[in-house]
Amino acid sequence: MCEVCNRAFTHKRSMIRHQRIHRDECRYNCDVCNKAFSQNSDLIIHQRIHSDGRPYVCDVCNKAFSRKSSLLTHEHMHSGEHPYVCDVCNKAFSQQSILKRHEHIHSGERPYVCNVCNKAFSQQSNLKRHENIHSGERPYVCDVCNKAFSHNSSLIVHQRLHSGGRPYVCNVCNKAFSQNCNLIAHQRIHTGKRPYVCDVCNKAFSQKGTLLTHEHVHSGERPYVCNICNKGFNYKCNLIRHVRIHNGEHPYSCEVCNKAFSLQSILITHKRIHSGERPYVCDVCNKAFIHNGNLIVHKRIHSGKRPYVCDVCNKAFSQQSNLKSHEHIHSGERPYVCDVCNKAFFTKSPLIRHKRLHSGECPYVCDVCNKAYSGKSDLIKHIRIH
Repeated sequence: MCEVCNRAFTHKRSMIRHQRIHRDECRYNCDVCNKAFSQNSDLIIHQRIHSDGRPYVCDVCNKAFSRKSSLLTHEHMHSGEHPYVCDVCNKAFSQQSILKRHEHIHSGERPYVCNVCNKAFSQQSNLKRHENIHSGERPYVCDVCNKAFSHNSSLIVHQRLHSGGRPYVCNVCNKAFSQNCNLIAHQRIHTGKRPYVCDVCNKAFSQKGTLLTHEHVHSGERPYVCNICNKGFNYKCNLIRHVRIHNGEHPYSCEVCNKAFSLQSILITHKRIHSGERPYVCDVCNKAFIHNGNLIVHKRIHSGKRPYVCDVCNKAFSQQSNLKSHEHIHSGERPYVCDVCNKAFFTKSPLIRHKRLHSGECPYVCDVCNKAYSGKSDLIKHIRIH
């Protein structure tokens, strides 16, 4: 056992080599980068970085490694072998180093501490990434667009934007993702798993980020602020959509009719007009809808639910828009004004019908006698004659 750090070894020679670290005995220097090593074997392995020497090749996928131990660990991926098992939770790993990092979860140990802010980490690699925040260093640069990153892993993920690579595939629906974390979050759609629970209302979410955003509802916090009008939002996506009001941006265009939209979600819904797709189906009467919101409103016909109640007369409505229109009766407000004769209306639909008097438009036609009407109700009355 090492007298300095109490690390244990199975062989005496391994301990002797290890103790050189404490004595700062690094006699073997790389002639390229001057990095020093306590053992010649470590220097030889290191020099392969500069020469790109990778003599150990996997028989299955031909991936090459500079160390034999790295090849042996890699081969566990093909064999599915996980020989290193956690004594606490029995989770198995393909590498001993990953097991050791995992064990810090149970012990709570965070041995790697930032010497700037004292933040502690369970893995040395996480500390190294964190230190780049203080230094501002971004050593990993994209060779396509020159965007720089503080972590190599972030660069690898970014480069998939250019290459279109999506290596992480769902084994249920075959949807592919550029990041493993996105695949894990997606798979919860199939499993129904929602591990992130709000402490206030117990609402559960499949992603931690969604929970953090939801908590703004309870705190009243609106951290995303428009720099033009100072309006605040709970969600960043709502701010992005809002900014398009100011700049008039409509980046999403329909391939069929060239109509442009400020939101991709609205474009997706719009395309259903052309395709005829109605994916939202009522489980009571099988009526189908283009929008999920329309299905939700429709279901209130069956349930009788009227969640929107007037504060003045307590009249209840199934849709919020109907409540807002109704409130104009109490306020006397008539916000919908004809631009021809200035006649004003409480709601928008009477204004639309009224404008047909000026335009002469009669869109409702009788199938029997072809007589046309400006209002649907007039056509229904007429049909009773036949």
